[in-house]
Amino acid sequence: MNTQLLQQAKNLNINEQIELVEAIWDNIASHDATPPLTESQRAELGRRLEDYLANPNDVLSWQEVKTAAIQELKSC
Repeated sequence: MNTQLLQQAKNLNINEQIELVEAIWDNIASHDATPPLTESQRAELGRRLEDYLANPNDVLSWQEVKTAAIQELKSC
């Protein structure tokens, strides 16, 4: 890593740092770059796929998940 660039970024105020991070992330996304999965992530995805294939009707819609999450947050 270029330590000089890092130091320059650290000298920016928080709003400028956020803008910089967003610009960098947008650039990465524009190249369709995706980090490789770790072995544990790959295993978890495999486990979830197997569970779904074995129980395809045991799912919740996004709306159900969202509603439950909002209710959980309200109870905190």
